[in-house]
Amino acid sequence: MIIPFQITDWDKVPGVVHPGEKGEAIWKTLQYDGLRIRMVEYTPGYLADHWCTKGHIIYCIDGEMVSHLADGTQQTLKTGMTYQVTDDTSSHKSQTEKGVKLLIIDGDFLKP
Repeated sequence: MIIPFQITDWDKVPGVVHPGEKGEAIWKTLQYDGLRIRMVEYTPGYLADHWCTKGHIIYCIDGEMVSHLADGTQQTLKTGMTYQVTDDTSSHKSQTEKGVKLLIIDGDFLKP
């Protein structure tokens, strides 16, 4: 895959609302062959409606969220922090009290 140099003005990328168990996730997505780049905002009180097994690289731009892991542990991601995980490694479910803005990159390169 070749991606030529380009700048993304995220304010001009349309958002798609994905309802959670509580609250909403608003996704702004760039899709390439085997690569997805998203600017995602979770509204205050958001709780995901599913356990995710996909791999991600996530950078927290603003706010804070908790990732609940299937093993019963929790990890908190705050502004300026990242997390990274490969596909099918750790099932996780996102939650935020006050809302959060994230840059999420995932794709084929995260397959084990």
